[in-house]
Amino acid sequence: MEHHAHSYLAREPDTQGFIHYPPEEHAVWQDLIARQQAVLPNRACPEYLNGLANLDLPHHNIPQLGDIDSVLQETTGWRTAAVPALISFRRFFGLLADKAFPVATFIRCREDFDYIQEPDIFHEIVGHCPLLTHPAFAAFNETYGKLGLNADKTERVFLARLYWFTIEFGLVGRNPTERRIYGGGILSSPAETEYALSGQPEYREFNIIDVLRTPYRIDRIQPIYYVIDSIDTLFDIAQTNIMEAMRSAMAKGLFTPHPSLLDQHPPKPCLSENHRTKPKLN
Repeated sequence: MEHHAHSYLAREPDTQGFIHYPPEEHAVWQDLIARQQAVLPNRACPEYLNGLANLDLPHHNIPQLGDIDSVLQETTGWRTAAVPALISFRRFFGLLADKAFPVATFIRCREDFDYIQEPDIFHEIVGHCPLLTHPAFAAFNETYGKLGLNADKTERVFLARLYWFTIEFGLVGRNPTERRIYGGGILSSPAETEYALSGQPEYREFNIIDVLRTPYRIDRIQPIYYVIDSIDTLFDIAQTNIMEAMRSAMAKGLFTPHPSLLDQHPPKPCLSENHRTKPKLN
């Protein structure tokens, strides 16, 4: 898929903390959220839908982060943090460790309506913030941030795989008929939301060492999804000795990349919303 990069700049809040967006950007939000809400029923996990209802997001304008914060603070003690389009790994981990979820304060343009490389406010608010109202999802993110702060460069690459196959592209529910989506990279993309439960990709039972050994690419359709039993499983993962699992994964080495991830295969239309893991093959 040919894609022309658009340079995005985060919008700065005024002295009262209010972020001003022009009408055309509110219109993009309106169209994005209408399209996504059409595909969420019976695909998104109940905990996500409950969180979405709690946030009560506006449909006609981009929400202010303070409105999101008021709900997150009441439910799990989290908040958002306005950031530029891309931030350093250290700042990313530091914010999560401090129970602050980074949100880039810009929205994609019409030309990038279906796919944007940088995570925009739609991806962060619609994809992730609903589940930040759930204690297991929130605890996992906090633990992940603390681990990342103390990890070296090599370990952070392995940690990125854990985040990718859970917070970004995770599925929940072992029974295929009850399987639902909780990953924000899926839940902010209507095409990925439909594809993830279509039966086309490979579904694997979550195993932390296997996850840490599984390569992925940000510019390809996901060929593999890892499935947890319930959202509360994220509590269990957070309480696991993740660094010990990482050492085991490092000793065993990476799995052979799925054939669809190799360069000799032509790129497929990219359905995935990217996050903060930039190398193509991880």
